Amino acid sequence: MIVVTGATGNVGRTLVRLLIEAGEQVTAVSRKITESDVPPGVRALAADLTDPAALRPALDGADALFLLTSGDFVSAAGSPDGVVGRILDDARARGVERVVLLSSQGVATRPGSASHGKVGRSLEDAVRRSGLEWTILRPGGFASNTFAWAEPVRARRAVAAPFGDVGLPFIDPDDIAEVAAVTLRGGHAGRIYELTGPALTTPRERAEAIAEAIGEAVAFTEQTRAEARAEMLLFMPEPVVETTLDIIGAPTPAERRVSPDVERLLGRSPRPFAAWARRNAAAFR
Repeated sequence: MIVVTGATGNVGRTLVRLLIEAGEQVTAVSRKITESDVPPGVRALAADLTDPAALRPALDGADALFLLTSGDFVSAAGSPDGVVGRILDDARARGVERVVLLSSQGVATRPGSASHGKVGRSLEDAVRRSGLEWTILRPGGFASNTFAWAEPVRARRAVAAPFGDVGLPFIDPDDIAEVAAVTLRGGHAGRIYELTGPALTTPRERAEAIAEAIGEAVAFTEQTRAEARAEMLLFMPEPVVETTLDIIGAPTPAERRVSPDVERLLGRSPRPFAAWARRNAAAFR
């Protein structure tokens, strides 16, 4: 039995499907989830990770846990590493042997950032101290972040973003899910994997890929940092906004590096951004 938290998100939904297709038993956990949200044969459990006790029924009889924590969790938990520590204590007490944590590349590349480095490091440390067999996944930027452009592309065939010609190797969330499925089965104890796409793409190039996917032109307008910051503050805490803008505007060499880990683990190259855009074209039409 494998427990998947964040089971209705961009990574979790695909991970649940992959595990079921591979013949695994799966319990899918999310704050709001019903049996209609998961494939047949999957057990669905509604639970908020800020309440470790709510997760205990899912852990009974489980062998492995995929642990995904969101920004909302970090904000609500107060002491997120302490909450994760209690979840992992419960998991070990119930016989769980293995945990795979979805962390962030920023733990290594932005260690001084309160939002990306320090909190992420504390969660990773909790996993390392858990007494479980652990694996940590550190993805860079998600291709699915581009869903933020869906409404303006549908309404006006236009997008606006800062740093239009700064490239990063965005990763397809489905590749993250495939890596998670591999590592949850064991054989990767004590390993940290950095997950990126196969090539750098800029915001301008990503807009062009979406245009090609929907078969219509999409206008691109480059924002100033101040304009982007004002928009992002409407739905993100200020520390997250500042570090995010630093990453997408002045990425470090490590953040621009294409990691070999996806190909090593899956035996193929990561999917390019254009493939993600084609697969999700309906969201932008």
